[in-house]
Amino acid sequence: MNTYYNPEDLAQFGNMGEDAPALWEKFMAYYGKVFEDGALTAREKALIAFAVAHAVQCPYCIDSYTQALLEKGVNQEQMIEAVHVAAAIRGGATLAHGMQAKNVIRKLEL
Repeated sequence: MNTYYNPEDLAQFGNMGEDAPALWEKFMAYYGKVFEDGALTAREKALIAFAVAHAVQCPYCIDSYTQALLEKGVNQEQMIEAVHVAAAIRGGATLAHGMQAKNVIRKLEL
C-alpha cells in the first residue's frame, strides 16, 4: 500500500547527518544521553517517547518505539494505555486552547 510515509525511510534516518555531520553528531550524543537510565529508567523513557510519538503523530517514531518497547518487555496493554494517556492530554490541551476563543468572543461581544 502506498502511503505518504515510507516505512523504509526509518532505516535511512542516519542519512540525515550527511549534510551536517557536526550537528548530527551533537544531536545523536544528546539523544543517546537522554535515553540512558537516570531518574527514569530507559524503559520508562521509551514508554514516554512512545506516547509522545502518538501525540505528535510521527509514524517513524511509533514504529521505532513500538519495537523498542517490545524488546524491553512492555506489553500491548501497557502501550495502548500509554496511547490513551497521550490522547487525553492532547484532547485536554485542545479544550484548554478553547479558552483563547472564549476570550476573543468575550472581548468582541463587549
